[in-house]
Amino acid sequence: MNQSAVFLDRDGVINVDHGYVHDVESFEFIPGTLEACVKLHRAGYALIVVTNQSGIARGYYDEQQFLQLSQWMREQFQQAGAPLTDVYYCPHHPDKGNAPYIGKCECRKPEPGMLLRAAKEHNIDLSDSIMIGDKYGDMLAGKLAEVRQCVLVRSGKSVDGKGEVLADSVEDNLAAAAEWVLNQ
Repeated sequence: MNQSAVFLDRDGVINVDHGYVHDVESFEFIPGTLEACVKLHRAGYALIVVTNQSGIARGYYDEQQFLQLSQWMREQFQQAGAPLTDVYYCPHHPDKGNAPYIGKCECRKPEPGMLLRAAKEHNIDLSDSIMIGDKYGDMLAGKLAEVRQCVLVRSGKSVDGKGEVLADSVEDNLAAAAEWVLNQ
């Protein structure tokens, strides 16, 4: 049987987007995030992070630093009772950065590559899954992956009309998005 998932962008959805967050000291959970994820997990959703990390391409931090922060983040989710099924990231940027990370790829949102890979690796039913993000690119990735619903949150980047048009709902933050999802 296929599993339903909630795909979560990271910066601006899970944590405050201070710009190229790559260490524990600069990682600040948005209030209500972990509690919302506990509710989603208890409702049967797999929790999967899908995040663009062009700071790697740009040389602001390396993959090892990102992986160390991701491990710490996973531990926080686990302790809260909302284990993450997986964390997917795109280290690329189409035209800024250093080899081998520069250039077009299938994983950088708005491409759906991370969602499609997660679906394959974890037996996810995309047609019964949700994408929650703070940008147009998150909404488009969800639509291209053919998830059931996309929710745009206002807790990250300024919400633009393009993102609102693609979103099935626009909510203040992940806590409100989770309530919306659970009330569908």
